[in-house]
Amino acid sequence: MKRYFRELSVAAALVLLLLLLALFAPHFYELQPLLSRLTAQIPTLVLTLGIALVMLTRQIDISVGSQFGLCAVLAGLVSAGGHGLPVSLAAALGAGAFMGALNGCLVAWMRLPSIVVTLATMVTWAEVLRLFQQGKFVNLAPGVQWFGLSQLGGQLTLLGVGGALVALAAYLLKNTSGGRHVYAVGSDAEAARLSGINPSAVTFGVFVLMGTLAGLAAVLNLVQSPQVDPKCGTGLELKAIAAAVVGGVAVNGGRGSLWGALAGLLLLATINPALTFLHVEAYWEKAIQGLVILLAVIADGIRSRRNLN
Repeated sequence: MKRYFRELSVAAALVLLLLLLALFAPHFYELQPLLSRLTAQIPTLVLTLGIALVMLTRQIDISVGSQFGLCAVLAGLVSAGGHGLPVSLAAALGAGAFMGALNGCLVAWMRLPSIVVTLATMVTWAEVLRLFQQGKFVNLAPGVQWFGLSQLGGQLTLLGVGGALVALAAYLLKNTSGGRHVYAVGSDAEAARLSGINPSAVTFGVFVLMGTLAGLAAVLNLVQSPQVDPKCGTGLELKAIAAAVVGGVAVNGGRGSLWGALAGLLLLATINPALTFLHVEAYWEKAIQGLVILLAVIADGIRSRRNLN
């Protein structure tokens, strides 16, 4: 129980908030608006999974928003060129993997600080997208939106993909040698090396996976609209990092779970609509979210200090 205290605390806070909404704002649970709010968070959820894995290895990637935007525009252009959704998905995944591999090479093999590397690539990809697209929206080919299904069918498909991805990633992280290597490298890279693990390979692989997930997230966002906004990735890196931190993923690596990251995302994503339904001024949203994140970081710092003592 103590091991999962942060995850359980976040889940309890989420349940309490949902109960308050059930009592004082039952309209929050109207089916179609609720589905729309949930499906809108699926791309951020996919990014959060990748960010959580990167943080578990004691690294950070703040370029995922720019990767997301570039992959989304690329997939949109491929779709507009008359190619089907599978080809658009392959293009987005390939581009994301390439950008993740570049980050991974610089961080894992050249030993450069991940915060500096990903800050540089964040600016680079954002400028490439700005110069290439000039802020123009990309109109998608017919049949791409909602996977060619009805809106309800597409929303249920997105929720199914998101749930399956979380379950699969959480299972692999906990029950495979690769997952254990991620935790080992984040806890103590030198001890992991002495036990036969290659920390550089693990770090590189995690960054490649992060980029690939950014490509997948871009496509899952793309299918929710008839157009692609080239600025669609702006600020997503902060949302994903905040969700992972609130959900219990340690900023100094080696501790946390993907289920906790999911709970953190749901909690932060529920605050804004909750304030609206509870008739609270919207400007409180950022303050409350910031307070939640600050409390999570303080709790993480206290726990780390206790472990050292």
